[in-house]
Amino acid sequence: MAKKKEKTLEEKLQEALVPENQWPYILPENWCWTRLGKITNVVGGGTPSSSKKEYYDNGTIPWLSPADLSGYSDIYISRGQKNITELGLSKSSARLMPKDTVLLSSRAPIGYVAIASNSISTNQGFKNFLPSDAFYSRFLYWYLKSSKSLLESYASGTTFLELSGSKASMVEFPLPPLPEQKRIVHRIESLFAKLDEAKEKIQQVLDGAEMRKVAILHKAFTGELTKNWRKENGISEDSWVEYTLQSVCTMKITDGTHKTPTYSDKENGVVFLSAKDITSGEINWENTKYITSELHKELYSRLAPQINDILLAKNGTTGVAALVKEDKVFDIYVTLALLRPNVEIVIPEYLLNIINSPLCKVQFNENLTGIGVPNLHLRDIKDVKIKVPSISEQEIISDKVEMLLANEGMVTKNCLKQIEVIDTMKKSILAKAFRGELGTNNPNEDSAINLLKEVLQDKF
Repeated sequence: MAKKKEKTLEEKLQEALVPENQWPYILPENWCWTRLGKITNVVGGGTPSSSKKEYYDNGTIPWLSPADLSGYSDIYISRGQKNITELGLSKSSARLMPKDTVLLSSRAPIGYVAIASNSISTNQGFKNFLPSDAFYSRFLYWYLKSSKSLLESYASGTTFLELSGSKASMVEFPLPPLPEQKRIVHRIESLFAKLDEAKEKIQQVLDGAEMRKVAILHKAFTGELTKNWRKENGISEDSWVEYTLQSVCTMKITDGTHKTPTYSDKENGVVFLSAKDITSGEINWENTKYITSELHKELYSRLAPQINDILLAKNGTTGVAALVKEDKVFDIYVTLALLRPNVEIVIPEYLLNIINSPLCKVQFNENLTGIGVPNLHLRDIKDVKIKVPSISEQEIISDKVEMLLANEGMVTKNCLKQIEVIDTMKKSILAKAFRGELGTNNPNEDSAINLLKEVLQDKF
């Protein structure tokens, strides 16, 4: 048999370069498009049999699954939740890979990335890129982090997408000269550090939002918000009267139906609310369920919710109340209690806010029952104590609370918008980085094609 003719370096180079008509985008002149499998070895992983304790017990070899990278934010990783033994490594397709190997989860999901900070192994849910003279590991890390859509376009599968080793080898890679790779990484990470610092400060504001809301409501219902108003109007601090929740309602506090409802479609049904629909402190009418008109007639004859009623979550997410602000026909499930304020004693807005305040939540929490799913009994809801000032003072308190909470809402909204802007900026930085648009490229540096030639000559 004739010996297969060895390819010349130029032939290898032509195979390694992505044809111009297949370039994802134009690169600087001293960069080139190649494919990952041409500049590094792509290695999969494996899982030793879980029935063999000797493959795991007292193991010292770090062994990763994609779950170990879920929520992982560091660039480098040294180990996961499990180790395997030398025997486990030898009896499976797992391989021990060297420090600086770039680890990519290739299924469930595709796109988690980290760099090995020491020798490490993975299960079969990874495709790993061994260190190479062609790239700086952190450069490949950031490229893969920014290329989820590209990676998924090479994946296949019916139950879930999976990126095979052969397909991972085909992934296009923009190759700059090595010094430029390091400059790009430095620019990315320095810009990201500034953005992360800004994001952390914004997050601190967000994290404090709930505490600030609690403080507002505490001041409102201990009389601090209207202290000056009472002083100006010659009203005593002892003018507030203690009531139970039941005593400020015109009807017995009750809950919705205990029956398992017969559901209907939206077109033919009636809105049916449960605790899940008021978890934000307002009624969410968008994702409600619907019950048949026959069941509605039965339920509505017993309890007909109306505008200015208060709905209180008593199962699952407990102690959250919402005000019925719209004149709608609907029914409620057992997970909600209905309170109908006696407006001669308490205005609906005041009752709503005090129920949502720490003063009531403490009492609710003291009476929670149930294992797994918290539950509030009606009798305990009825006995919760509140303090009520005059109607005039209630109106002032309600107006101030509404204004202060609205301001907090605007702060939260602006913070979330700023975080979105930061995330968008990061994506933009990464997109520019791998197009050579971060202002770091030196066009006089030796072309990446020469780097590619050196790697091809050593690798093949």
